[in-house]
Amino acid sequence: MSPRTSLILTALAGAGVLLGACGKPPEPLPTSPPYSTPSAGAISLGASDLGLPTGLPTGLPLPTGAYPTGTAYPTGPAYPTTGVATRTTPPPTIPPEATRATPLPSPAPKCTTQPTGAQILALIKGQPGIPDKPMRVDGGPYCSGTWSFTTVEAATASAGEPLMVVATGAGETLTLVAAGSDVCVNRVETTAPPGIRVLACGS
Repeated sequence: MSPRTSLILTALAGAGVLLGACGKPPEPLPTSPPYSTPSAGAISLGASDLGLPTGLPTGLPLPTGAYPTGTAYPTGPAYPTTGVATRTTPPPTIPPEATRATPLPSPAPKCTTQPTGAQILALIKGQPGIPDKPMRVDGGPYCSGTWSFTTVEAATASAGEPLMVVATGAGETLTLVAAGSDVCVNRVETTAPPGIRVLACGS
């Protein structure tokens, strides 16, 4: 026997053993009978079918009459109303604002040319109200336009209060207007420039 024939016989023998161990194949499962649709409707159960008592008693009727109301409380007499007199207060009177004083004008500046202090001293020499003694310039001259203002005093140790001099023009036209302790004369008040008037009159 050839080796190939021996292998075939061995394979067939193994297959026979497997078939013998499995036995016969299983039988098919039984089928259920076909379902039939019922023709009858739903069953209705009443109280008698369930054994319950019928004709239950109803509740008692409610009273229909109106409820009694309490006694009304008596009301007192109405209090008389009296008119209250109102006092009319007039609005406060606001006084008019006080007129503010006009600010003083700026004083005249110092003269840049004429008249000079020496010219003023020569002008007042021997004039009424001027001491007959050597004088010197205390302040100025101050000029505004053609007007000038100068203060002078005695050149001695006890000079006393300075005197004032108001003049117009310069050089050969230099003219005395007023000299002394009070130079606020009518011409100065009405004609002098503000810068000279404020020095001579204070306003």
